[in-house]
This record gives sequence, structure tokens and C-alpha cells, in this order.
Amino acid sequence: MRPFPTSRLTLHPLSQALTLAGLSLSLGAHAQDTKPADAPGVVKLEAVTVTTQSGAYRKEKNTASAVAPTQASLTATQPQSVITREFIEQSVAPTAEYSRIVAIAPSLSGDSANGPGLSETKTTMRGFSDDQYNITFDGIPWGDTNNPSHHSTSFFPGAVIGGAVVERGPGNASNLGFATFGGSLNLFSKQAGKEAGGSLFASFGKWNTRLVGVALESGQLADFNKATVQLNVQRLSSDGYLSGNHIGSNNVTLKLDLPLSADHLLTAFGSVNRIRYVQPDNSKGPTLDQVAKYGKNYSLNNDPTSFNYTGFNHTAKATDFEYLRLRSRWSSSFSTDLQAYTYSYDNQTISSTDPTGATAPGTKAGPKGNLDIPGIDKQNKYRVMGAILRTEAQLFDTGLLRAGAWAETSDTDRHQYDLDLTLGVPDPRETKPTPVQYPSILFDQQSKIGSFQPYVEFEWEPLPGTTITPGFKHVDITRSVSALVNQTTRLPQNASVNFTANLPFLTLNQQLGHGLAAYAQAAKGFQIPDLKSFYITDPTKNSSDPQQSTNYQVGIVGKSPALTWDVDLYKIDFSNKYVSNGLGGTAAAYVNIGGAVYKGIEGQATWMLGHGLAAYVNGSVNKATANDTGKTIAGAPDMTAALGALYNSGPWGASLIWKRTGRSYQQEYDASNPSAYETYHIAATTNTDLSLSYRFTDLGWGTKALKLQLNVFNLMNKQDVTSISPAKLAKFDQYIFQAPRSWQVSAKAEF
Repeated sequence: MRPFPTSRLTLHPLSQALTLAGLSLSLGAHAQDTKPADAPGVVKLEAVTVTTQSGAYRKEKNTASAVAPTQASLTATQPQSVITREFIEQSVAPTAEYSRIVAIAPSLSGDSANGPGLSETKTTMRGFSDDQYNITFDGIPWGDTNNPSHHSTSFFPGAVIGGAVVERGPGNASNLGFATFGGSLNLFSKQAGKEAGGSLFASFGKWNTRLVGVALESGQLADFNKATVQLNVQRLSSDGYLSGNHIGSNNVTLKLDLPLSADHLLTAFGSVNRIRYVQPDNSKGPTLDQVAKYGKNYSLNNDPTSFNYTGFNHTAKATDFEYLRLRSRWSSSFSTDLQAYTYSYDNQTISSTDPTGATAPGTKAGPKGNLDIPGIDKQNKYRVMGAILRTEAQLFDTGLLRAGAWAETSDTDRHQYDLDLTLGVPDPRETKPTPVQYPSILFDQQSKIGSFQPYVEFEWEPLPGTTITPGFKHVDITRSVSALVNQTTRLPQNASVNFTANLPFLTLNQQLGHGLAAYAQAAKGFQIPDLKSFYITDPTKNSSDPQQSTNYQVGIVGKSPALTWDVDLYKIDFSNKYVSNGLGGTAAAYVNIGGAVYKGIEGQATWMLGHGLAAYVNGSVNKATANDTGKTIAGAPDMTAALGALYNSGPWGASLIWKRTGRSYQQEYDASNPSAYETYHIAATTNTDLSLSYRFTDLGWGTKALKLQLNVFNLMNKQDVTSISPAKLAKFDQYIFQAPRSWQVSAKAEF
């Protein structure tokens, strides 16, 4: 019997215990998450990092570590930025998702074109694109199945995120996922409180933005062995900055922590999202002609004879994410951490084919000379199931052995059908290959991934304060495609390819005393080959080696009550890029050739000035150079920088944070057209966010506190270009601009 069905997108009951506990839920306050510092399987970092990984609020106050927007741990073995719940609540938009939370970190960049949290955002890390690094939630890697990219608004709203740890590197062998290539964004759910309580929250802002919700918490239930239950329910809607780009989303998140005994903790988690966007499938922005006529926010209109008609461009998404986790301590020297999980994504899109005006109206389905609007019916639907086993054993007094394995399977159903949107019928527009079959189907494709990744690592302390951790991970992935009409070739396809890699790891952490530590890392990361490598006649001719990166990094961390700081240097060699051989027909294949070198310096610091005031700074200088051309790769900013002031005293809280992202090229260098490389680059952009809050207490009427907050985003009203998508003709190039100044007013009543 399969515990998690793969066919329908519903909230799957994880267990009867979760249902019964949810029914018995009493009032709840700040829903925060579970990973107590003494639980088995927890990385042993100092308090601030353990707190972030558990999703809890920090106990310490009035120190640099307590207020830092980002910081590294004294036990770090690679560059990292720890981001806590306090920063999320004070400085990040209530409507935000994870991309807005992590964007403060050095070497990270990315913003929503439709306003904070109001459209999907692709974050860049050190020049690595969204599909080149991991994202995990409570230790579970998640992402798309055609490539390991991520949909930022589709799974976890900011209200259910307890903290994040940005790891700029492949980590140790125990770091799991399909794209350890560029690093990891590790998200954590909130930790439960001991007392029953709850909160009602609401935000209202520019562009008719509205967020309302309730967070409830049971507290420790004495009749159920001090179990805790958390519930978050919220509704977000907005017209957005971009014309016609309305978004509406609903989220329900439920979490149960059930101690089975003093040594065994069961956690059940479930989150469901339903989202509807009005937006074109091609959301790369307007052309310069459209900007001149309609403004920088032009996207859709109300003209049913136009490609940009709102009625022809909309997306419905249904997602869910669930897991069961059992953490057990079997003896003073041995513990296990077992997770079983499933998540799904269902994207149903109707869209016109071209929002730029480059294509004239007219379809094959309509009468001769018609001006009907051609469009598509696009589906991307998948169900993922997996399990992770982590074990930890103390060997002698100087060694800690960690070993485990990750197994995962996924089933994906994708299609794109051609439509006449005006008539609402299929459009038989396909012409190749001849003789044409299924003329109104661009592709109809099913695919699977099976993955197994065992690992082992040994944390050795040969001398007090010196920790050396060698490790090894084996990667075994099988991709298969079964397609009636495959993408690109439009031929039937039934093929399977196995990919393997062996990845070594070595890290060092040296405690220097007096709040100082140094670290070094040499490790390999990898990236699963993209599904597009199957869009050829015979995928079995492809290389079986996934592209890999070799990371060399060193850093130093310092901490005192008044100052927390760290600096790191990195170099990443990427020499076996997985690319097409450029041939056609039966000779087409994907091979390992070319690559790039990434290198740079990063730092972050927070200085406690006193009287509740702190100053913050971070920065990076980044260089990503292609091996074959010696030129900077596209989409890689040459620097990032941030400055901030934070204030927290009594009922008052405030933050002012400025972030700069350096210039970047928008097209890869081509020796046959070198001028285009310089033409398509964008200058540095800046953004400034302001937050002010006041917390009222002892209000009576069952209300413990009322927090009022004002957030102003892009305070200086910058509207610079953030992205250019070149077209065949320059007049149809598409541009994305910064969303202008906006604001949100929020209230949160705690009871």
C-alpha cells in the first residue's frame, strides 16, 4: 500500500495522530519549529545557529549576534549567512517568500518585478543561477523535476519560515540534493512554544495588496506527552505593479511535534497552497516600444483582440509538501534521524504565444485571413516521494561518524498544446517533422527520476579546538522519458540514462580562542543534467557524467558581544559543463566540455553601538569567467554590498537596509558578434527598505500585545533595468525593471 498517492494534489493525511491533534488544537501564538539543540541529528553549532535551524526566536538580547541580519557560526566549515526569525519579522515584507528573506546575504541578488512577494523571483548566488544550487526545507531538498530550479511563491510563505542558513558551498558529504554545485539555501519551519496562544495578522499596501491570516498554537499538551500543534492559515491577494498581473494565494500549514518518549520525537508537517496568477507565460517584461507607449509596468490589458489580453493569460497552481520525521537517541553514543516525505506541484497555464508584438495574430484553426490569437495550454505536474536516513555515532572521544542515505523518486507529466484562444479550440499549427502527426501538440511527455545518494563522513578532533571532517558521497541518478510527442524533436521517445558521480569532501575548523575561528574547505558539488538533454533523437548517447564543481574556500569568523564579523575567499573550478555537441539528427548528444571559474571575496559584520542601535554591513566582489572565452558569464553580478541600521528598544523597532547589486552581462560572449556582449549588459542597481514598528502590551480584552508596523520598499524609488532578454530582432528585446516605491501597513494581535 502506497502511503502517499501520486495522482491528485490534496493534503495527504500523514497519520491519524496529526488529524486528531489538529482537531484538539487550542489557541496558539508564534508558530515556530522543531529542532531542539539536544535532539539527535542536529548539527552542533553555537546558540545562534542552533536557534535558527530550529526556527526559534533568539534568547539573547542586546548583543551583535542577537540583532545581526546575517552572520556566520564559529563552527562553520564553509561561508554561510544565518538569518533569524527576528530579521524576517522586522525587516522583510509580510507578503514575502524565501527569496526576499535571503536576498540580504552577500553574493545573493534577485527581486520581484511585480512587488515584494507578488511574483516568482529567481535568486542568483555568486553568479550561479537558480537551478545551480540547492534549496531545502527542514533538511529536505526540493525543486522542479525538469531541472532543479525553484518556484519561490509556490510552497512556503514567509509566515511559516522560522529562519534560513545560506551556505555558499557544497557543504559536507551529508548535504543532500540535486544541485550542491553552487551552494544551498536551507529553510526551517518555526519552533513550537510551550504556552498556548495565537495571533491574528493583516497587512494592507500599495496595488491593493492584502494579507490576512491566523496563527494558532496549542502549547504543550499534558495529556499527549507534551505534544505541540501549530496551525497557520493565510490569504494573500494583490493587483501587483505590473499591469493586469493579479495574484491570489491561500496557504494552510499544520505541524505536530509528538514526543514518544524521552529519546524519541515524531514530527509531522503538512502545507498546502492554492495560487492563481494573471500573467503571460513569457513574463520577461515589455519591449522598449511598449515601455514608451504604456510604461515600465506594461504586461497585460483588457483588449480581447490582443495577445496581452488578461483573459488569455492565467495560471493556476496547486502544491503540497508533507513529511514524517522520527528522531531517536538509542544510546549516549548513537542516534538516528529518519524522514519520509512527499511534495507535489501542479501548474496549469493558458497563455498567448507572444506578448511582444513580434508575431502577427492569426491561427490555422480560424478562417482564412483571421486575426485570432494563438496560444498554449501548458501543464507541468509532478509528484515526488523520498526518504532520508541520517545516523550519528560517537567513536572514542575524538571522533563522530555520520552516515546515511537519500532515496527519491518522481513522476512528471508535462504537455504543451496549441490553441486558438479566440475560438477556444485546438490550433493545428505544427509543421514538422513530416508527415505531421498530432498537429496541435507541441509536446506531450512523461518522465521519471530515480535517485540514491549514500554518504559517510567522519568528524575528527585530533586536538582540542581542531576539527577535521573528511567525507564521501556517491550519486546514482536515473532519468527516463516516455513521450508520445517529445519536446523539440516532436518524435515519440522512450529512453533512460543513468548518471553517476563520486564526490569527496574535506573541511577544517580551527578554534583560535577569544571568539575567533578559522575554516577551510575543499569539496566537490554536482548538478543533475537538465531534462532538455532528452530533447534529441537518441539520449542514450549522452555522457553519463553530471557536471561538477570543485570548491576551495577559506574564512575567518569573529564574535564578541559588540561585534560579529566574518570574511571568506573562494575559488570554484567548473570544467565539465554538460552541453549539446551542436550536431543534429542521430548524431546529437550532450557531452562534458567547457566550464567556468568562479572566485571572489565576501564579508559581513554587525556592530552593536548601544542603546538598542546597531550598524550592519556586508559585501562581495565576484568574478565568474568562462573557460573558453575568458569573458564574464551572463547573469553574474560583479559585486554586492549592503549597509544597514537596526534599532530595537522597548516597544520600538526599526531597520533601514540598503542593498546594491553590481553590473552584469545579459548575453554570453560570442566571438562572431562581440558587440552584442557589451550591448547587453546592465548597470548596478540599488534598493533601500525601511521598517518601523511599535508593540503595545497589556491591552486587556484577551489581547496580550498589538504590533503595528510600516514597511516601505524601494524607498528611493529606483526603477532601473534588472534583466534584458535578447530577441532575434533588437526591437523585440524584453526588459524587466525594478518595481517602484511601495508600502505595507501591518497589524498583529497576539492573544
